[in-house]
Amino acid sequence: MSGVAILVVGTAPARGLTIAVFIAVLMVALGITFWAARRIQSATDFWSAGRGITSAQNGIATAGEFLSAAAFLGVVGLMYLSGFDGYMTGIAALLSFVPLLVLLAERMRNAGRYTMADVLALRLPVGRVLIASGVSTMCIAAFYVVAQSVAAGSLIEALVGVPYWVGVLITVAAILTYVVLGGMVSTTWVQVIKAALLMIGVATMAIWVLAKFGFDPIRLLNRAAARSGEGAAYGGPGLVFPNRVDEISTGLAFVLGTLGLPHILMRFMTVPDARAARRSIGWAVGLIGVFYVFVAIIGLGGRAILGPAGKKLGGASGNLIAPYLAQRLGGGPGHAGGDIFFAAISAVAFTTILAVVAGVLMAASGAAAHDVYGTVLRKGKATDRQEIVAGRVAVTAIGVAAAILALIAGKTFNVQLLVGMTFAVAASANFPVMVLALSWRRFNSLGVVLGIAFGLVSSIVLIILSPMVWSPKTAAPFPLGNPAIVSIPIGFLGCVIGTWLGRREQLGIDSFDEVRVRSTTGLGAEVAERRQAREAAHPREPVRGRSA
Repeated sequence: MSGVAILVVGTAPARGLTIAVFIAVLMVALGITFWAARRIQSATDFWSAGRGITSAQNGIATAGEFLSAAAFLGVVGLMYLSGFDGYMTGIAALLSFVPLLVLLAERMRNAGRYTMADVLALRLPVGRVLIASGVSTMCIAAFYVVAQSVAAGSLIEALVGVPYWVGVLITVAAILTYVVLGGMVSTTWVQVIKAALLMIGVATMAIWVLAKFGFDPIRLLNRAAARSGEGAAYGGPGLVFPNRVDEISTGLAFVLGTLGLPHILMRFMTVPDARAARRSIGWAVGLIGVFYVFVAIIGLGGRAILGPAGKKLGGASGNLIAPYLAQRLGGGPGHAGGDIFFAAISAVAFTTILAVVAGVLMAASGAAAHDVYGTVLRKGKATDRQEIVAGRVAVTAIGVAAAILALIAGKTFNVQLLVGMTFAVAASANFPVMVLALSWRRFNSLGVVLGIAFGLVSSIVLIILSPMVWSPKTAAPFPLGNPAIVSIPIGFLGCVIGTWLGRREQLGIDSFDEVRVRSTTGLGAEVAERRQAREAAHPREPVRGRSA
């Protein structure tokens, strides 16, 4: 943590204030981490906080997981650049909690232990299922960490004046400290504190913006449109997504991607029962809904107040519009109010990045250590201590890989669009598998493997071939910026093909009724967990005989 202070010194007019704000925020989070580390006695404590998180705490933490740098910096930047189209991604993200509540939240809590793969392992042979799920989780985590690290690197570069790559490395080092030492307990409490700080920050900015326009939203919108250079088009679709299919595909990724994000699904394992999981959704939706109202006001305020000059401040991606708007609201650079507000909003944004990536890496560590190492490689014989050590090693490896990818990606991408790619991968690889595992009697382990493989490979390949990756001067082989509208059906197709090819596999059919009762009512959860542990130690062979 001292490296942050050293790098800050002497680089900004308000360097003393910046040092104080950053050190205060980081020290609070680090203090929580050491407090949490002393409470970790078992794998359940490390990955699910001993199932002792209340619905309110978990709901706030879920909102904290969801409200990333993309939701704040990215959406504000997109709204500054293109108005309504930029806000569409935020609306789609909020709507995602409706299918999450209806399809998965309570059923996940009743059926799982630590990770989403535990649900699959209840009714299917664990080996290949957990490996496929673990690979998917780690790929999604890497994508997510890349997006947040890009935002962090840009933020620290602007705030401190150090190179972008140094900012990325500082961010990853801080995140790894929180996760490796504190586990889910510290991650949850850092999320709660971060959510509170973020809500206070955006509320303050939004009220300040409205005050400058007499608390008249229509006047604010008209002023933003007038200074956008786009006229009436600023208030309509088409500026970010000229291709309407691309807009639908991006919205689909955000709506369904949440149902496949491992760190969001893992949140429902931390509460004591399904009722608490359901109430957690209510808390999360309320906070996220209010947040996006404030973000819309800030985005419009960025265009109305900063005007065309904001393009130079916010960069081509628009990721830094929010901190520079805060500085202008406080009186501008060189004024005490402007420097204070700039430092405070930047610190909140940085804390947001740390907290969100910590949650993502917790899910990845669970997949690597509990699912792959503990259940598959060690056949259920690994001790809690061994699983925790394996999880910490996995987190470190994923963090290093993601830092390298963030350095390669550079700072020109808008982080909300980068996160949209992550949502597309999650929606394509995990969403079809989770829904069918809980609802289709004949779904089998080969269906899981091919569903994840088809969804994961197709989404990643199409992202690589998309205009987001290719140079603007070169026609991309795939025309859509987000592949969800194509890759999600491919994921479902893989599930169906795999289930048909493995139609003689009886195991998934035999255990479906047990899983359905448990996921719906919670009855038999302890029995099912003991059975799952036995089968991890003595993997079952697929039963041949009855066809589908």
